[in-house]
Amino acid sequence: MWRSVITGTGSYIPTEVKTNQDFTSHNFYTDQNVPIGVCPHVVVEKFQKITGIAERRYVASHLTTSDIATLAAEEAIRDSGIDPETLDMIIVAHNFGNVIEGTIQSDAVPALASRVKHNLKIKSPDCVAYDILFGCPGWVQGVIQAEAFFKAGMARKALVIGAETLSRVIDLYDRDSMIFSDGAGASVIEYQEVPEDGSGILASCARSHSVEEAYYINMNKSYMPDGDPRVRYIKMKGRKVYEYAIKLVPEAMKECLDMCGVDIKDLKKVFIHQANEKMDEGMIQALYKLYGRRDIPEDIMPMSIHYLGNSSVATVPTLYDIVSRGQDEKHQLNKGDIILFASVGAGMNINAICYRV
Repeated sequence: MWRSVITGTGSYIPTEVKTNQDFTSHNFYTDQNVPIGVCPHVVVEKFQKITGIAERRYVASHLTTSDIATLAAEEAIRDSGIDPETLDMIIVAHNFGNVIEGTIQSDAVPALASRVKHNLKIKSPDCVAYDILFGCPGWVQGVIQAEAFFKAGMARKALVIGAETLSRVIDLYDRDSMIFSDGAGASVIEYQEVPEDGSGILASCARSHSVEEAYYINMNKSYMPDGDPRVRYIKMKGRKVYEYAIKLVPEAMKECLDMCGVDIKDLKKVFIHQANEKMDEGMIQALYKLYGRRDIPEDIMPMSIHYLGNSSVATVPTLYDIVSRGQDEKHQLNKGDIILFASVGAGMNINAICYRV
């Protein structure tokens, strides 16, 4: 029995804390470039009630996405104990490349994975480094791709990283800018021979809906009147994303569990993309409803969004690293626990992985 096993984790949590109070002096506008007409303090208060976000983290001005990806990778490599020269693959999930502080241009040449490999001083040409663009589910998709290479006999050891600096692509005149944050999470994954009840990936699934859903999350001009139309910022149709996620993400999670024959009663934790507290809670409720259950375990879903915000591709691997290292007082993992990784984001894309710790 061979399985893809996570043998090391790491993350980088930026040092600059941005609280909700910091946004109370902002002037927010609608997508029609007119003032929202509500006091910023009220906007911020309602925002926290819906999203659960009280603060978020931004990177220091001298750091880039590839820098923090490297820092998370170094932690994961130390945790796994591997020689980095034995890596067959480095996969970096991101959405905007390196955006230098004070600039508006994305830089993804060379690929961020190539930069990480360079920073790690890996000399082996057999270590193939590439990026993946898959919206917020990018890290989960990177893990799915790594396993596909393992099963094809093309690799045995991979480093998968999710990193993003969303603070440099947000429109400060858009209240949705309060959602986004920066961060990086990484995992070393190895294809290992394990006993029948051993650790590893049990099943995975992925879906893309790109008809009317394709532009639910996109890049567009600032909401500020007379803003420069040549400068683009991340934009989101919040209600559309919410409705999409609540309906379709639970179906993908159920499909993943059913593929490997795992009973919902045996599920210990769900590491879900930290997008919005209410939305994440709604997706968990919908998952259990698909099984005809209303008794949702109180400790099923670790959360970091309250103090880290939404760092896109970094939320799932960062949260898993925090819990794996015993840094979350409310959540622990034990050998043999069945968990789910799940995410949703731009594309629109969905994926899920069922994993035995």
